[in-house]
Amino acid sequence: MGGMRADFAGRAERRGGVWGTVVVFSVVACVAAGALGAVQPATGIPEEVVQLTQFGPALAVGVAALYRRRRARELLRGTGAGSGPHPLGGAVLLGAAGLIVALCVLGYYAVRGEVPFTSPGSLQHAFALIVVAQLVGACGEEVGWRCFLQPLLRSRMGTVASSVVVGVLWGAWHVQVFAQAPLYAAGFLVATVAMSVVLGVALEGTGGWRRLLLAGGFHALVNIGLLLFLDEESGAVLPMVCFGLSCLAVAASVVAVSLRAGRRAAGAVPQATTLHGT
Repeated sequence: MGGMRADFAGRAERRGGVWGTVVVFSVVACVAAGALGAVQPATGIPEEVVQLTQFGPALAVGVAALYRRRRARELLRGTGAGSGPHPLGGAVLLGAAGLIVALCVLGYYAVRGEVPFTSPGSLQHAFALIVVAQLVGACGEEVGWRCFLQPLLRSRMGTVASSVVVGVLWGAWHVQVFAQAPLYAAGFLVATVAMSVVLGVALEGTGGWRRLLLAGGFHALVNIGLLLFLDEESGAVLPMVCFGLSCLAVAASVVAVSLRAGRRAAGAVPQATTLHGT
């Protein structure tokens, strides 16, 4: 009886530790992003190249690691524990990023009859520099959201549920969005939640540098696509609504394909066993 009480207390303590870590991570990520955004003008680094706020989540991981070093190391390596939608892998993930941008462009064109394309040569800085910097900045975010927080919550929830929570926190972290029109903010939150689901499903069971590079690559591809083809940074509602709906459509497709792949894999196991037995 005493052992059962001790086991229950241990589980409760670990559960409390998870949510305490989530709170600490979220607060530090917000404070660090605000501080980095405030000092960026003094650094001379153009926001077109990279926004220093993107490194707020990475600093939050560092703070969390100060008091939970072993746990942070385990999370960054990736756990892949539990059952959930069948993982789809890196090729599907990067393809999903391109599909999101393509759907945005098609949706915008269907409404306006034109697309506000920005030529890479018309940017103020070399496009190659922007691409590299966008990848670095995206990895600065994703080491926190997808490599630390997602596996942390995944240890307590399913793949989709944990991805939704991370997506909500990720969207809320972009506090400047809430100064825009309500429909703009709603479109953005739909986009962050949907992209988080895409990332969570595709990266299930993947850890380490591969997880970071795939998540960062997806993030950077979406950012670069929006930079070239849409003007959502201006506060215009239509491109953000197109973005949110495109992300939602891709997320629904990814979950459906993943579940179908999981059912096929589960059905193949008994069949293989029977054939082997005969």
